[in-house]
Amino acid sequence: MMPRLFRVSSRPSATTTFRSLVASAAVASLAACGSSDPTLYTLAPVAGQPSPVLPAVNSVEVRLPTISAGLDRDRIVLSDSGYKLDVASSDAWSEPLASQIAHVLAGELGQRLPGVNLVVQNDAITGAPQAFVELVVNRFARDASGQAILDVQAAVRLANADEGAPFNRRILLSTPAGSGTKGLVAALSALLGQAADQIAAQIRALPPSVMAR
Repeated sequence: MMPRLFRVSSRPSATTTFRSLVASAAVASLAACGSSDPTLYTLAPVAGQPSPVLPAVNSVEVRLPTISAGLDRDRIVLSDSGYKLDVASSDAWSEPLASQIAHVLAGELGQRLPGVNLVVQNDAITGAPQAFVELVVNRFARDASGQAILDVQAAVRLANADEGAPFNRRILLSTPAGSGTKGLVAALSALLGQAADQIAAQIRALPPSVMAR
């Protein structure tokens, strides 16, 4: 009696097909997450009143601010309240926050102090600055009540450390934040402009620098 021949099917089983579909869906999902680009936001300078009183210094360097660890990230911190930090999942800053704040603030100070040369640390400059602006940013987000909060420690000092003590003060400002990330960024921009008004006043109060005499 001839042995019976069995045909081996080349079609995958239902279990194998299901596993393949699940694996393909997972890969497609990961690829979609990895390829999605975040929405980028940038702070905007706020115009201020040019001062008719010229400061005693004519060149100022805005140092890159120190940003608190919770804020120092690519994604935008939407709120900081109730022991919770809410970070945007798809909204990010267009450049590092320290660089962005320094450049916007330098532009605002230059507009408020006509005739003063404003530069940002590490930018290409000629000559030595006569004074420095230094910031420590502690809060830069919404609070629990929906207010945008700017909390910074600001120091304005002459380049020569022996020429008097620096002006050092806390600047704490708030304003209602509009809805969404765009509303928050607009409110934070407005607060940075208000801070520029106070810092410009500190620069005008500096005594004459030896370099400026």
